[in-house]
Amino acid sequence: MTFDLKQHSRVITDGRDRAGARAMLKAIGFTDDDLARPIIGVANTWTETMPCNYHLRRLAARVKEGIRAAGGTPMEFNTIAISDGVTMGTEGMKASLVSREVIADSIELVGRGHMFDAVIALVGCDKTIPGAALALIRLNVPGLILYGGSIAPGRFRGKDVTVGDVYEAIGANAAGRMSDADLRELENVACPGAGACGGQFTANTMAMALEFLGLSPMGTASVPAVDPRKDEVARHCGELVMDLLRRGITPADILTRPAFENAIAGVAASGGSTNAVLHLLAMAREASVPLTIDDFDMISRRTPMLADLKPGGRYVAVDLDRAGGIGLLAQRLVAAGLVDGQQMTSSGQTIGEEAGRAVESPGQDVVRPLSDSIKPNGGLVILKGKLAPDGCVVKIAGHERLHHRGPARVFDREEDAMQAVTHNGIKPGDVVVIRYEGPRGGPGMREMLAVTGAIVGAGLGETVALLTDGRFSGATRGLMVGHVAPEAASGGPLAILQEGDTIVIDIEARRLDVELPDAEIAGRLANWREPAPRYTSGVFAKYAALVSSASEGAITRPGFAPERA
Repeated sequence: MTFDLKQHSRVITDGRDRAGARAMLKAIGFTDDDLARPIIGVANTWTETMPCNYHLRRLAARVKEGIRAAGGTPMEFNTIAISDGVTMGTEGMKASLVSREVIADSIELVGRGHMFDAVIALVGCDKTIPGAALALIRLNVPGLILYGGSIAPGRFRGKDVTVGDVYEAIGANAAGRMSDADLRELENVACPGAGACGGQFTANTMAMALEFLGLSPMGTASVPAVDPRKDEVARHCGELVMDLLRRGITPADILTRPAFENAIAGVAASGGSTNAVLHLLAMAREASVPLTIDDFDMISRRTPMLADLKPGGRYVAVDLDRAGGIGLLAQRLVAAGLVDGQQMTSSGQTIGEEAGRAVESPGQDVVRPLSDSIKPNGGLVILKGKLAPDGCVVKIAGHERLHHRGPARVFDREEDAMQAVTHNGIKPGDVVVIRYEGPRGGPGMREMLAVTGAIVGAGLGETVALLTDGRFSGATRGLMVGHVAPEAASGGPLAILQEGDTIVIDIEARRLDVELPDAEIAGRLANWREPAPRYTSGVFAKYAALVSSASEGAITRPGFAPERA
């Protein structure tokens, strides 16, 4: 039986009754021959608000060339993108995680409305990657995701730098450890052109995760944004989506439980962003694949850290590309039996076959051999305890403290905590608590790079801890505990902390506790009153009404209105 390559778009383009639709499409240049071919949606997240996605128009043109050459007709459409780096530390940052849902919804809507036979999505900044993945999972037509690639590192006084260094420099400047002139000099060179943030921050982490998961072809994400090879990668991906269509391979064929375990292993082995926990949980929920927050700790425990990448390490994403790319890391993990090499990918081949083609550059030390790992366990750690009954996330790159006990410094807004840090209000030993910044309470679960960077820049990174029901940037380093669930706005224990309460963070025991009797905690919770919502109309209010806990991936679904903890 022959597979109908136009089984979806035929409803739009074929037959007498569709003459009106064809007339509309011919008005913008499509011919009868174009409309007789499979229609491929090209979802572009181009925007002029950030470097991460700024070059995607160029790549989309190459993708469309590949689709046409392989017998398809591309139809490009755009969706939104919010820059984490630009909005960081402001009210605008609340829009970032919300945008993941809007991106997913908009790609899904256009895909369903125009009945594309396949979809390829071009992504760059953090939330565009999981947003596009969620949409492809929902549509379940043949498709793949092309990552725009990393920015090149900046050079500051003989060293490679990224935007993460700028945020730490802000804290150093506030503490009198860096001059205004030096800060401006760093600011001017840190981001030299198009591409996503250069370390193993959230964008590069999620791009890597999608290659391990199989939704992106291996070897495509590592190529930097401005590298001439990226144009050929884009054209190849256009051809590849047509191959997926002919094979009838959909995301449901790729997204198995072992595939998600592969993705988690890739994140753990590379010291990737804690945001991967949130996004992979969300994707697993959409794919109906059983996955819990505890699985991340289990997989991270058995996976050694092999990639020496910023923010905890020495190298940036461009260095990883030169060393052999993401495929080299996958090759190491497949050989060690830590990644299931039999899982199918969007190339139509297994991840083991794809990883087997990686070529290691002689003398590279970006990706370590198994015999010389950076640390024996991965970077993701899940804590539970009195303050996080449903779990929370911390990233350990190998040199952080594994235990901290100190007094709580309690703030109900990120801005208040930032004010304290930059005006010498935080002392060694303190635990900075930022609450009511979770998915519902923020709303939008802001990233805290401005605060964490300021703490490190002020010279407090080795003596101060931070915990929040918000998120962290992939550029964050230090003892920072995020995604605390249940969140404060839903009556989680974080809501009843008082200034000076003693908090204990025990990484080895996987515990986050407060030194209070259970009866005292119960009494405070009984007297707690839910604060008024920060937004009562518009997109933030809608999001707060539908979003689930961070421990569930902070997805939005009807009937997911959060209950009081």
